[in-house]
Amino acid sequence: MLLRSSLTALCLGAGSAVTAQDAAPMSAIDWLSQSVEVPGIVAPPKPRDEPEVSNGAASPSITVSSLDDPSPDPIGLLPTDVTGLPRNLWALSDSAALVRDLNAIDTATIPAAQSLLMTLLLAEVDPPLGAGPEGALFLARVDKLLDIGALDPALAMLSQVDRENPTLFRRWFDVSLLTGAEDDACDVMRDTPNVAPTLPARIFCLARGGDWPAAALTLNTHRVLGDITPEEEALLSRFLDADLYEDELPLPIPDRLSPLIFRMHEAIGEPLPTRTLPNAFAHSDLRDTTGWKSQIEAAERLTRVGAISANVLQDLYTQRKPAASGGVWNRVAAVQKFDAAILSGDPEAITARLPQAWTEIADAKLEVPFANLYADTLADLDLPPSEAMTDLLLVSDNYEGFAQTAPKNFATSIALGAPIDPTGPLEMAIYAAFTTAPPAPEQEALARNGNLGEALLQSLATFNAGFGGDMNALTNTLALWRLVGLENIARRAALQLLILDRAP
Repeated sequence: MLLRSSLTALCLGAGSAVTAQDAAPMSAIDWLSQSVEVPGIVAPPKPRDEPEVSNGAASPSITVSSLDDPSPDPIGLLPTDVTGLPRNLWALSDSAALVRDLNAIDTATIPAAQSLLMTLLLAEVDPPLGAGPEGALFLARVDKLLDIGALDPALAMLSQVDRENPTLFRRWFDVSLLTGAEDDACDVMRDTPNVAPTLPARIFCLARGGDWPAAALTLNTHRVLGDITPEEEALLSRFLDADLYEDELPLPIPDRLSPLIFRMHEAIGEPLPTRTLPNAFAHSDLRDTTGWKSQIEAAERLTRVGAISANVLQDLYTQRKPAASGGVWNRVAAVQKFDAAILSGDPEAITARLPQAWTEIADAKLEVPFANLYADTLADLDLPPSEAMTDLLLVSDNYEGFAQTAPKNFATSIALGAPIDPTGPLEMAIYAAFTTAPPAPEQEALARNGNLGEALLQSLATFNAGFGGDMNALTNTLALWRLVGLENIARRAALQLLILDRAP
């Protein structure tokens, strides 16, 4: 084994896979606000005792930083004793290759693969070859977190870096906008000279700080100078004085949406629906100012991809009685009845209500987080066996403990790591990975040569190909994970493939 432990200790269990949309979702790069001017030249700083010198009154167009600045690439939230990953996870791989492999990973996958991806994104390890102060791998990891919608860990990562770096600040500013902390972001923007805000961001922050005259003067001045587009002018004008436009039609939905535009639309009373927006925007619907149905739908969406804890969704499900039926309300009612049965400890009520709750949860592709909420309680009760009960326990984190006393079949044998009697292409592919099949040669070579992180990133892309129907790719990926010590991930992935209906 190349790792000293599996990832059992992880507390970042990912939610179930999402259904692919007709169009590919925007990446974080596509929707980040153009909130600051990002410099293109890096130069060493002047000595500390050198006096300030000015060659004119104009603002400089170049921001400088030291080439000796440490790279942010090692920054993470999970130490090696939590992840089981070695400190040199990236150290022998080229930074550009890692960024390329990371960008190629589709986040629409099953929970076990989501969990592994999240671990790689949050691991605290040594920097790769070619790491520089710009932190290319750090930025790619943060952007993947933003793509997933995992704003809290992204914000925690960004809080550890220099906010005077415009590229990093731009991301921190947007996460702050999406989590309702825009006033803090504006305060930092105001107090950080190296972060030069664009005009819309400057006007927004002046207004948020209460300096409405300065905001209006800035808008009017740059309107005359032609520095603001008609679309920006229309939105900013309403943001500064919405009462003047109360009888006019709402503004058209912008072609390019950013968190800054999104927040200003909300401020002028023209909020934009988040259902078709990237996952990160769904966080705005978790606030108490949003309707209960929208809160639930946002929490389901974010729980599904592992961006928030399942406890958030459970709290929303049980918050009050649904006043309607159909769709999400049927799911809320079923979960509430099952949760009440669990709290009562009545075996007959639990047995009666579990199948409907499981069916509703499966419709929302939330089986894994739901299972982890209730599996331990169910496993301790003397309940009659049922298909829903078996499926729930086998996709929970305690799958192995349940399988030790369950009837033996292919799924329970996988849970124990000793598969028996496969039938059909999927079971045969999984059986091969747990018996004699090797990993893909190029990925095995990377892992054995010390490029473990690179091998794992590539394996996630390979797994998605297997998830899409390529049985050889599926076998190769599961075999690699087992080879490098990720037995828990391999078993969880195999069980989820067998039990969950996740046709891509």
